[in-house]
Amino acid sequence: MRNVFYLMRLGLLSLWLVPTVTLAVHQENSASMDSLSRIGEQGTLYRQAEERLRERMQRNPQDHEASLLLALIEFKSGAIEEALSELASLLKREPKFHLAHLIQGDMLLAQTRVVSDIGQSALLQSDKKSKDDLGLLRQEAEARLASYLESLPQGRLPRALLSLDDDINHAVLVDKHSHRLYVYRRGSDGTPELIRDYYVSTGKANGNKQVTGDLRTPEGVYFITSHIPGEKLPDLYGIGAYPMNYPNEWDLRQGKTGYGIWLHGTESAYYSRPPLDSEGCVVLPNIDLGAVSDYLQPGTTPIVVTDRVEWLERDAYLALRAEVRGAVEKWRADWQGSDVERYLSHYDDKFWAKGHNKKSWQARKRRVAAGKEWQKIEFNDISLFAYPRAAGNGEEMMVVNLKQDYRSNNYSSAMDKRIYLVKADSGWRVLYEGGR
Repeated sequence: MRNVFYLMRLGLLSLWLVPTVTLAVHQENSASMDSLSRIGEQGTLYRQAEERLRERMQRNPQDHEASLLLALIEFKSGAIEEALSELASLLKREPKFHLAHLIQGDMLLAQTRVVSDIGQSALLQSDKKSKDDLGLLRQEAEARLASYLESLPQGRLPRALLSLDDDINHAVLVDKHSHRLYVYRRGSDGTPELIRDYYVSTGKANGNKQVTGDLRTPEGVYFITSHIPGEKLPDLYGIGAYPMNYPNEWDLRQGKTGYGIWLHGTESAYYSRPPLDSEGCVVLPNIDLGAVSDYLQPGTTPIVVTDRVEWLERDAYLALRAEVRGAVEKWRADWQGSDVERYLSHYDDKFWAKGHNKKSWQARKRRVAAGKEWQKIEFNDISLFAYPRAAGNGEEMMVVNLKQDYRSNNYSSAMDKRIYLVKADSGWRVLYEGGR
């Protein structure tokens, strides 16, 4: 009882993962209670989740989230002793995992009474800070378990990562709604293959970042620009940080402001942070950032941040990839050809480039074309990223990274290029063109 009282003093009791389902457990017959009937309806889902979690833990014994989620699923299934044993082992490995302490307190308390909601203790009713802390921990538990269960269906591919070139070994995808970070590797055909997914915290305010200080995490296609080791940072940023190129070309075009959007770790006193707890950054527990860092290559690794990941069945994914690749190839071929007007027809009316709008760009290209007797254009290492629809103001946009080799009778160059494509009635059109 001293242990239970200590946990209560810390505010560590009464966590329930799905607000509409009461997971009260009686010590004498936990599996037969009415509140577990809904769990029976999802038995297959939980069995699949348990199998995946055990596989995760076998591959990585330091996968603390897998251990936590396994305990939660065991608890929801009525296997209280197994759940408590799993949590005891977890807390021995990671004593700063506050959420695990909370769940352990609930499980211990649930063996002596029915617990159905947050804040039933008189201690908590008189302590606003403890009640607030409980609310944040409950949010974290809901985000972790719900997003993990939602991610179980297999066979779908993320629209955001449409194709990865040979230079991009890995890509990162962040789902703000589910507070999940996915790490993908490039498959043999450029199709992304999921390696791992992790819980993350994002900005304190919901929505897409617009201005400096709005506490929102931006949504868009970004790239890791550098690495800052932890010893060069305040403890708040944990073991290190990976700055992102916010604001990107589209953000600047939209007049967005702000800076210092990073993927970083957690301060040393805590294992993790609540779901909405940063000033706009994406925050990983230190142990997870350490694992993810193996896949991050400054200057190359893309990190796509979206409110909700859009998943596609494989056939739809491959069809869209072929469509966009075809549009890029048609643009290249018409540029290489002698019909400058056909080439210029690939540009959208809202096109912009550094120092140019569509009108000035057309005039420049017509002048250049007049001096060309021949030109040879090659595109290599093409990567395609679908821009989050909401962040693209509802329009379908693609970000294309490629290596361009240009040769003609009077000029030659090689450059890394980035273009934005927008879907128009007549097909994909070039919205932006520039170096990277």
